[in-house]
Amino acid sequence: MNARHIGIVAKKELLGLSAEKTIVFAILLQVFIAMFSSFLMVGLTAMYDPEALEGYSTATYGVGYAGADSALIDEFKKRDDLILYRMDLSTALAALRDRNVAAVVYVPDTSPDAEGPVAITLYLIQNDLQSSVINVKIKEVLQGYERELREVRADRMTAFPVGLNFPDAGDAENFYEFVYGLLLPLLVFLPAIVSAALIIDLITEEYQRQTLDTLLSTPVTFTEMVAGKIAACFAIVPVQAGVWILLLELNGIAVANAVPILLHVSAAGLFLILLGTAVALHYRERTSAQFVFSTGLVVVFLLAMAIPYNPLNIVVRLAVGTADPVHWLILLLVSSATVLLAFAVAAYGRQVGEISPTTVR
Repeated sequence: MNARHIGIVAKKELLGLSAEKTIVFAILLQVFIAMFSSFLMVGLTAMYDPEALEGYSTATYGVGYAGADSALIDEFKKRDDLILYRMDLSTALAALRDRNVAAVVYVPDTSPDAEGPVAITLYLIQNDLQSSVINVKIKEVLQGYERELREVRADRMTAFPVGLNFPDAGDAENFYEFVYGLLLPLLVFLPAIVSAALIIDLITEEYQRQTLDTLLSTPVTFTEMVAGKIAACFAIVPVQAGVWILLLELNGIAVANAVPILLHVSAAGLFLILLGTAVALHYRERTSAQFVFSTGLVVVFLLAMAIPYNPLNIVVRLAVGTADPVHWLILLLVSSATVLLAFAVAAYGRQVGEISPTTVR
């Protein structure tokens, strides 16, 4: 095969990708997943890691203050994002119900150097996203007040520790498991699946549009034409996956071992593209080929998930920096299987090119 001819075909296909419905739809789908995931991440943060959610908030919030005067008022004044309103408890709770304030703090008439604890009560609206943010902000204020109480009671702190009781955040898992366990592998492997579907479209459309004769009237052979289309589809995989990793990094999601991740994704992507090529060469009709490939993809996915060191699991481990060196062995095995499949597809492609009436040269 002539590498120059393969490059010409690959360049032609890459330049014509904007007209391919499959790739346009796939890019829009990936953008939608990323946008939807951003909203979902904020919701999961509120549920699983409220402290991380504070970074998303730049608004100011009103807080009702009821009860005795205390040094806590000075702690609130240090905050630009919390505005304190003095009022009695009943008025403050009514304002909270009407959402005129975001929270209410009640401070009992307990001397800072008293023997018992200072039992401050915090009132919030339950099951509310804003309350998760307020809870974190007021917690920081109360911790500052706690330090002052510790100084006052320093001579007896070992006997009478000051306790701070905050609403239980629950035993839910951290929302980052969603990012690394689902979002990241979905985004980096989706380009591989899309490219495999795209190669089917690129090959079958040559048969359905009856453009093979025109294409093969040039010095390009049938196998070079197929190889060029494979090269174009394969080039998309690491580029798109790399862009998603970069965007995650820019959004504050640290992804370790980016290069090994791209190597695993590229190897798996080329394997799927070659499978799609074999299916397209056999069926030569888009609908049938896509159906057979999609069914086979589900089977391959289920078989892969039954293996502990499957590509999805490896990518997650690499992203969080917990993968052991065995992932290189897995990459070698997948690459070897891909090379064998490439030889098989090349042989089958030559056979198809020889027996097809429209491709005899």
